[in-house]
Amino acid sequence: MTMPTRVYIARLAGLAVFDPNGDQVGRVRDAVARLRGTSRPPQVVGLVAEMPMRRQIFLSINRITSIDAEAVVLGSGTLNLRRFEKRANELLVLADLLDRRVLIESTGRAGVVVDVAMESNRSGEWSLSRVAVREQTGRLSRRGHLHQLEWDLVQGLIGVPETRGTANLLAVLADMRPADLANALQELPDTRRNEVAAALDDARLADVLGELPEHDQVEILAALGRERAADILEEMDPDDAADLLNELPLPEQDVLLDLMQPDEADPVRQLLKYKPGTAGSVMTSEPVILPPDATVAEALARIREPQLSPAVAAQIFVARAPMATPTGRYLGIVHFQRLLREPPAELLGAMVVNDLDPLQPTTPLPEITRRMAMYDLVAMPVVDANNRLVGAVTVDDVLDQSLPRDWRDRTGRAEGDPDG
Repeated sequence: MTMPTRVYIARLAGLAVFDPNGDQVGRVRDAVARLRGTSRPPQVVGLVAEMPMRRQIFLSINRITSIDAEAVVLGSGTLNLRRFEKRANELLVLADLLDRRVLIESTGRAGVVVDVAMESNRSGEWSLSRVAVREQTGRLSRRGHLHQLEWDLVQGLIGVPETRGTANLLAVLADMRPADLANALQELPDTRRNEVAAALDDARLADVLGELPEHDQVEILAALGRERAADILEEMDPDDAADLLNELPLPEQDVLLDLMQPDEADPVRQLLKYKPGTAGSVMTSEPVILPPDATVAEALARIREPQLSPAVAAQIFVARAPMATPTGRYLGIVHFQRLLREPPAELLGAMVVNDLDPLQPTTPLPEITRRMAMYDLVAMPVVDANNRLVGAVTVDDVLDQSLPRDWRDRTGRAEGDPDG
């Protein structure tokens, strides 16, 4: 691998970062440039890398020994694990410049930034050198000409931008997992965060909202407008939608629930009735439920559905009809490992396990945690007084409730943060 003299920064996003021993330490998320008081282009001082547990750290440009299409490699030295915080005289190239509306000096026409290149001089100093700008044509059916321009031939790169598009930043973020995308959104200014969130499709935004702190969820939902907010709530898992609505005033909850489709709103309304900190308040009302006469083949097909989380797909809950919660009489569980060992035509009723008492909707969280830990479970059924299945508590539900309330918040210090 070699160190090129010019690198387009959007192409670095998501690349793995390796230390000299070949161990991966994170992935590139952005580049940091320092503004200079003269007409000189900003100096690139380093990259932002995201490590496990979503911690973003600063990598000095002087530590980087090679860059190619596959990876960024660091030289020897101690890695500073302090959480990255942008300074007042710095900009994040991708977050601050992509999709910015600018003016092309040579033509006097408006354009949109789609990428920015950094370039090194003979002394090894890196600066933002060229800007890829797509000219705006005003025609929806035609893409404007793409210009590769020197930094000083583009007007409007520095300063507070007007409301701008999101297509190029979304392209950079497209392959991120929902949790990582939520993390990236928290690094953006509030206005920019809301613009990017609004540009996501409903299903993608629903997944991302579930990974954001409550105050960010509320602010994004408010910025969307009520009709779009109701659409997003319909896409969310009922328990996540109920958690989000619990952060809103009761009148606003009622408005949004009334805007939702009745079959989507009803399970959310039911969850909102349960007391916080109980099984009813943290359970999902849509576990995998099948009748006892369903076959192993049918069960395996059901848990293969890609929208199911691993914790939900780890077991089948067996009950009498109806299959929607609250079901008929609850019969027991069949774990997916058992499904893998049985003939495809075998009936679930012949392999049901019911040797553990189900939870009640009023069971408190500490008791749920104790029982799941004791029996090494990833999910437990929740039944009502008539032994009807009303939902299931999964291990991710328990973790989410057991961690500090602000554990997803990147703007402050969660309890137990070693940097706090």
